[in-house]
Amino acid sequence: MIRRVASRRDASPRGGGERSTAGERGSVAAELAVALPAVVIVVALGIGALLAAATQVRLQDVAADGARLVARGEPEGRAAGVVAQVGGARSAVSWNGELVCVTASVDVRVAGVPVPLRAASCALDGGL
Repeated sequence: MIRRVASRRDASPRGGGERSTAGERGSVAAELAVALPAVVIVVALGIGALLAAATQVRLQDVAADGARLVARGEPEGRAAGVVAQVGGARSAVSWNGELVCVTASVDVRVAGVPVPLRAASCALDGGL
């Protein structure tokens, strides 16, 4: 009988088990204050990584377009203009035998840290 009385005293009025003591009040707010900045940093890094990956894909596309333009006989400045559409990216044109290669590069910032991105593409000289 003593055990039943003791267990009834420890039970919370809401049926949640143990009662919270005065020393535990505000602990959820403190834990949230500690964890929230970490969550925000992880989310910001994830979004930055996704944006960098999207920029890399766009950079590869414009490098391929620039290589095809130069291979067809267009001036190198036209290829540079196409590449510059991706956030002011830089381009370099080189010839390797019968191939015309365009290398595009740009620096993007992921959470304030500069990350260099580079893409290269080649096309057969003469536009074939």
